[in-house]
Amino acid sequence: MNTVSLGEDLGIEASAGLKERLSAHLDARELALDGSSVARVHTAAMQVLCAFFRSRRELGRSTELSGCSDALRDAARLLGLSAQLGLTDQQDLSKKVENAA
Repeated sequence: MNTVSLGEDLGIEASAGLKERLSAHLDARELALDGSSVARVHTAAMQVLCAFFRSRRELGRSTELSGCSDALRDAARLLGLSAQLGLTDQQDLSKKVENAA
């Protein structure tokens, strides 16, 4: 299984680069995205991630989030995108969100 790091910054200015980086892996049989180092998240990047997951699902490809920082998990939860990104396990939801936009 190939693993692609999402990096630290998923701000709005990083969204186009994220889309370009991920598109190179659209046809990979199985793919894991490592979001363990994500410290900053913007809604635009979450849209890119959701579109990528959906496109791969439509192609019959497996995609998983192998690591997920608190910032990324909180952004997904706040936007109602946890299920789309395969984040169904419950964690401490009382944590304060500072870097999700």
